[in-house]
Amino acid sequence: MKNRITELFNIELPIIQAGMIWCSGWELASAVSNAGGLGIIGAGSMYPEILREQILKCKAATDKPFAVNLPLLYPSIEEHVQTIIDLKVPIVFTSAGSPKKWTPLFKQHGIKVVHVVSNVVFAQKSEAAGVDAIVAEGFEAGGHNGREETTTLCLIPLVSDAVTIPVIAAGGIGSGRAMAAVFALGAEAVQIGSLFVASPESSAHQNFKNLIIEASEGATELSLKQLTPVRLLKNKFYNDIQEAQQNNASTQDLKELLGRGRAKKGMFEGDLTEGELEIGQISSAINSIKPASEIVNEVWDEFNETIKSLQ
Repeated sequence: MKNRITELFNIELPIIQAGMIWCSGWELASAVSNAGGLGIIGAGSMYPEILREQILKCKAATDKPFAVNLPLLYPSIEEHVQTIIDLKVPIVFTSAGSPKKWTPLFKQHGIKVVHVVSNVVFAQKSEAAGVDAIVAEGFEAGGHNGREETTTLCLIPLVSDAVTIPVIAAGGIGSGRAMAAVFALGAEAVQIGSLFVASPESSAHQNFKNLIIEASEGATELSLKQLTPVRLLKNKFYNDIQEAQQNNASTQDLKELLGRGRAKKGMFEGDLTEGELEIGQISSAINSIKPASEIVNEVWDEFNETIKSLQ
């Protein structure tokens, strides 16, 4: 398919793998890129030396374009930015902050910039900052999320009508049928996270992957809204958060309960009791662990079949 996104990134298929912390290393990113989509290394959980190593390994594993997801609140962001520039990463997906500061520098070095947003105002500000495309992420998505709780089917047409640059739909995209739906609403690509977490190439712990494929409808919920909203699988840690909130816990109390390293403990180390387990609502529809290339092909084939059946 040729559209503004495939031409912007020089990829075959408008299917993008989300850059998820603790789940998106070079193995997953290169596998998705080799399958014709766009793989993304999730830098948010990586020390600077680890990111450098991951980029070099990804370059060795694929000759196709790939990206790095860069949360703008990352403490060592200057080092990450320099690594991305030094190693000539072609595309950066920024999130969790304003893209205004770093976008001009990236573009000065020929790097394409995409920013993740959860509402129209941030989409318009991102376009004004000079980004090349936008990921509009509905609140069905796993991980950190928008306070507005706008669903993907509402968000995509709103953002598509509000900006002139290409829009990538994210949040609850777990099939070719969902991809066809958001294309009808104005998206020119999809960003998929949860499906790719449940792949052999994902760096998520096997315990976490197994729990994802066991998840039923209603197994996730948007939590920690007093801090930063995040969609979690329900477990003991989630229950502790709910109990604390019911007991009128302060923001400081919740910060202390969250502590440090909860996401690593859950998603990377496999502690399903005390760990933070970030995954999207679509997890209830994931029934098996599949290779990344198979996921890309299945989504793409079903997308085409859906478009054909509608005609």
